[in-house]
Amino acid sequence: MADIEHRPTNFIRNIIDEDLKSGKHSSTHTRFPPEPNGFLHIGHAKSICLNFGIAVDYQGKCNLRFDDTNPEKEDINYVNSIQEDVKWLGFQWDGEVCYSSNYFDQLHDYAVELIQKGLAYVCFLSPDEAREYRGTLTEPGKNSPYRDTPVAENLALFAKMRNGEFKEGECVLRAKIDMASSFIVLRDPIIYRIRFAHHHQTGDKWCIYPMYDFTHCISDALEGITHSLCTLEFQDNRRLYDWVLDNISIECHPQQIEFSRLNLEYTVMSKRKLNDLVVNGHVDGWDDPRMPTIAGLRRRGYTPASIREFCKRIGITKQDNMVEMGMLEACIREDLNDNAPRAMAVMEPIKVVIENFAEGTVEELSAANHPNNEAMGTRILPFSRELYIEREDFRVEANKHYKRLVLGKEVRLRNAYVIKAERYDADENGNITTVYCSYDPETLGKNPSDGRKVKGVIHWVSASHAIDAEIRQYDRLCTVPNPAASDDFTTTLNPDSLVIIQGAKLEPSLANAVPEKGYQFERMGYYCRDNKAAGLVFNQTVGLRDSFAKVDQE
Repeated sequence: MADIEHRPTNFIRNIIDEDLKSGKHSSTHTRFPPEPNGFLHIGHAKSICLNFGIAVDYQGKCNLRFDDTNPEKEDINYVNSIQEDVKWLGFQWDGEVCYSSNYFDQLHDYAVELIQKGLAYVCFLSPDEAREYRGTLTEPGKNSPYRDTPVAENLALFAKMRNGEFKEGECVLRAKIDMASSFIVLRDPIIYRIRFAHHHQTGDKWCIYPMYDFTHCISDALEGITHSLCTLEFQDNRRLYDWVLDNISIECHPQQIEFSRLNLEYTVMSKRKLNDLVVNGHVDGWDDPRMPTIAGLRRRGYTPASIREFCKRIGITKQDNMVEMGMLEACIREDLNDNAPRAMAVMEPIKVVIENFAEGTVEELSAANHPNNEAMGTRILPFSRELYIEREDFRVEANKHYKRLVLGKEVRLRNAYVIKAERYDADENGNITTVYCSYDPETLGKNPSDGRKVKGVIHWVSASHAIDAEIRQYDRLCTVPNPAASDDFTTTLNPDSLVIIQGAKLEPSLANAVPEKGYQFERMGYYCRDNKAAGLVFNQTVGLRDSFAKVDQE
């Protein structure tokens, strides 16, 4: 077991500690059980870190199991993406990947067992009739007219269901529990339905598929799971989880424990809603950097360590709450501040001509890749007569608070010399096109020798050596903190969630930037090269400071 002093603690780990201390279990066995009907999002990352983290800390096991009982909404591409996400986050499941579909034969046999015990029956109520019979939160349901069908007849009907002799929706297999229960989930829930659908694992072998609530608990038991961890919306379903396992001939009975799901500001955590964004073209796929999916965060430049740290900071509780976006941003900002090499990129360039620098001359300047980590080495910055600087870094006139280049005044170029703006050109609309400067050749790496003070520092790139790139600036996906509360969350989508900047000028070292590797573009923010675009495209990961806190205070 990991050093107890350095392990996180929460109410789930307290339960596990007690179970191990009492001898109820001699080891832990958890599982991460996604449905392969979409990409994983950061809420799933919380569950991944919890389940796999317990396995690591307690030297136990954790399975990766796909609860694949709904073939119409599932896809092998989702299966593959989920496996990739788990590995990318830094975890490895025990043994082979598991599928609930591996257990379809056993699940069928357990359904037959329930029928033989008089605890399940084939029901021919239409969906509308079934809703009417179910009752409400304040009124009990009433028994289906098919509830007391003899066991032998139910066995024959279920066999006909399996053989494809009924149409989809014509009948279902229901557990016989209690139509007057205060828990609607126990009012004779459906445990099998007919679907003539091709399954990504079992092909066309089956035309009946078990429901999630029936499948999940049995799959846990078959795999020897000790602690079945799920989010709070399954709290009532625990009654059905326990009922199924109590009424079939299976020895293992895992303990279901619920914890609060992750709710993150300015985005949605429903796979159905995320799928709507993809299908309706609001975003460019499941891995769009605006999406809260693990693939989207990865493409945006988030690191596995930053997501694991975020999950550690938010913790595991039973209290539902809305987590601030700033907390997620702080984790990646801290990671990249320590680990991202520095580089210079000019987003909206104007040209600077240094008139007293010899034409055709190129000076190679050395710049540290990280100001606080010598081990990251240095890079060469070509310095020439013509440079690019940010348009916002030059003004003809400015007050004393403006610490950049002003006509007639000096500023330092990052990792280079002090320059002074002498004159400028502008177009017919008054837009600055070129700034003509002089430089002090004695100021490389040192202050002016005559003691004059130069307060501002700006970034730059050599015009003849700069590489062109597309920059994608990202903002929050939605304009309100809790878009899920809206009748139509798509009305809250932020029209400025993506702003594309064409013609940015980057220092030449970025030509070979590795996709997903984070860089700090000095004075601008953290960026990474896009992992899908054919050309040179950089995605903004996060700003240098917490822009969300600033906006929320306005």
